[in-house]
Amino acid sequence: MDNKKEKLMSIVGKENVLDDPEILEAHSSDHSFARPMNPRFLVKVKSVDQVQEIVGWANQTRTPLVPVSSGPPHFNGDTVPSATGAIIVDLSGMDKILRIDRRNRVALIEPGVTYGQLQTELAKESLTACTPLLPRVNKSVIASLLERQPTLIPKFHWSFPEPLRCLEVVWGGGEIFWTGEAGGQVRSLEKQWENGLAQLDPKGPLETDWHRLISASQGTMGIVTWATIKCQILPKIHKLFFVPAKSLEDLVDCAYRLLRLRLGDELLLINSSNLASLLGENPREISALKEELPPWVIIIGIAGRDILPEEKVEVQEQDIQEIVHQFGLQFASTIPGATSARVLDLLLRPSRTPYWKLSYRGGCRDIFFLTLLEKAPELVRTVHACAEALDYPRTDIGIYIQPQHQGVANHCEFNLPFDPANARDVTRVKELFARASEELIKQGAYFSRPYDIWANMVYGRDIQTASLLKEIKDIFDPNHVLNPGKLCF
Repeated sequence: MDNKKEKLMSIVGKENVLDDPEILEAHSSDHSFARPMNPRFLVKVKSVDQVQEIVGWANQTRTPLVPVSSGPPHFNGDTVPSATGAIIVDLSGMDKILRIDRRNRVALIEPGVTYGQLQTELAKESLTACTPLLPRVNKSVIASLLERQPTLIPKFHWSFPEPLRCLEVVWGGGEIFWTGEAGGQVRSLEKQWENGLAQLDPKGPLETDWHRLISASQGTMGIVTWATIKCQILPKIHKLFFVPAKSLEDLVDCAYRLLRLRLGDELLLINSSNLASLLGENPREISALKEELPPWVIIIGIAGRDILPEEKVEVQEQDIQEIVHQFGLQFASTIPGATSARVLDLLLRPSRTPYWKLSYRGGCRDIFFLTLLEKAPELVRTVHACAEALDYPRTDIGIYIQPQHQGVANHCEFNLPFDPANARDVTRVKELFARASEELIKQGAYFSRPYDIWANMVYGRDIQTASLLKEIKDIFDPNHVLNPGKLCF
């Protein structure tokens, strides 16, 4: 191990190789139920050359590497080592915004760039990035998009990796590769910029969308060292409205109509438990808000950008209000417990600290998958039934539904808060998580991001795909040094 430490220090410098027991312990687990395991070292990298050299050395020594670019807390077990002697490759220090191209509405960033950092710089160019629902303040933009966390504006969501475009990736074998438009014959970003290229088209090189091998791979195929992100014009006028209802079923048809007509910008469906957790900052406030807020709400934003912003907002507001009333629903800027100004301000910023999902009980386990909107009510009943069977209060379950891909599919998420200091509470949520996940899969819930125990549930039902993925892993990571033990590897 001393020889390994010396080699790593020769690559990144003595101060960037950490083996302090407290630091290693902090990276041995997260808020998931993945089996804890201490890494051997944490290595802070600053450049693609360092990443490539570490990956090459790992192949020679058969040392497992776990790439991490976001700060804690983590939730899905993908950053917890699954093999002994693993090294955490910390990319958070690669935090440069390399280019913002206003004309093509694209930003080229390193993996350590967070949403708050990016949005501040984009605003100087009158641009903004589509974000997930209240991302952590230290959440890597690239990590979020690689793991396909849903963004809030479905009409700008053209494919599931959207708005991710081109990548620089170090494959598990140590080769550097540029995907999409960037992967042409000119291997210089500056020369490509001079030639009018903006690393905007994610397809290619040739006929293969190579970025899809990296998407949702949990760091098992390659390590991304820069990426381009498609941006949007910063709104000049931005309004938010609520469509409250007593049940999710009451909102489904209205949401489908709004999505089909591409009306609004932000559009999401959320229950009172999750909305209370967004708004409240402590258990007392959250409990009071849960009683006051409507059981279910569509939140819809309307933005006016460069061209006729006032007219666009006015016309869309009238059209949306008319559609909402056609379904016998209310269209309002205020609901009991919340104002549109307050919620809009929350949606446009990263989460407060501590992270909003932890404010109610201190811990939270998430179940999320893709489904059709009309199937969501049945799946909600399934989770509620599992909760009642285990004596878990269904009123504590937060539910968030985010239309994606212009409404073609929907991210459906159940948040299960618990007290991590209460052993009985932890055991109950762990059992609820496993039982509900299994039942949801049986009903057709599509777990497209199979973390932790979901991997066995998903790939055990699709041996053919698992076998093919293992062959692909052998090509791009021949010695299986990148995050072994994740997915079906």
